[in-house]
Amino acid sequence: MGAGASSGLAPEGEAAAHEAGLGDLPENCVAELMLRLDPLEICGLARISRTFRGAASGDFVWETKLPRNYTYLLKKALSEKEGEVVMSPKKIYARLCRRNPFDGGTKEFWLEKHKGRLCMSISSKALLITGIDDRRYWNYIPTEESRFHSVAYLQQTWWFEVDGEIEFNFPPGTYSLYFRLHLGRASRRLGRRICSTEHVHGWNIKPVRFQLWTSDGQHVLCQCNLDDPGCWIRYHAGDFVVENAKVATKVKFSMKQIDCTHTKGGLCVDSVLICPKGLRHEKASASVRV
Repeated sequence: MGAGASSGLAPEGEAAAHEAGLGDLPENCVAELMLRLDPLEICGLARISRTFRGAASGDFVWETKLPRNYTYLLKKALSEKEGEVVMSPKKIYARLCRRNPFDGGTKEFWLEKHKGRLCMSISSKALLITGIDDRRYWNYIPTEESRFHSVAYLQQTWWFEVDGEIEFNFPPGTYSLYFRLHLGRASRRLGRRICSTEHVHGWNIKPVRFQLWTSDGQHVLCQCNLDDPGCWIRYHAGDFVVENAKVATKVKFSMKQIDCTHTKGGLCVDSVLICPKGLRHEKASASVRV
């Protein structure tokens, strides 16, 4: 009797053990879910099962994660040999998330992995720096703390002015522009980072003025005192809006402190960063609009 009862319950137990789970969802349903997720979330779900992995590789899923003008970006990123290879949307996304140098390696762009939004970095060697050819004032110094492996170092000057521009088909969105700066000269000794501040002076007397202009008439002017020696800081020059990815946007930007009543020095200029507004990396300044 007991054996019979036990035998009768076995199929019910087996049924409970094989209840439907996420892995039993149809692949097209899983793909619809992934359309509403970020790229990193999609990659995480791909580990659940074969069904999820198949849906996570679907072209129509990754096409929605790519910027509208991804063909323009891909052409910028690929060499001639790479351009002959046919790539799936997923592989295109992964390729664009890598550092993609252009203009002789003085500029780079990439997609940030979470949302697929465009970021760009412009080396100090692509900027117009007043007096850069006079070694009494400026020098390029090698460093591991820059993605471009060198920075422009100011020992001392009366007239401080740095200008630059970029013309690029940015995907639609609001972008922030920053100057990445460092007071003091960093180096390594016996495996430890040290910072020499012997040339740092003059930045607390008057603020540095930051400006940006765009080809469609946007203009921002703000100012900020440079401080906190020994730290890389992104100084916010302003924001600009791009509405049409098919039209190249020219952005001009500058950083000036040209009061000739005093000298200033001890500053490293690494690069200019353009990124989606609200994206945070390292320490950023709070500039004041004028």
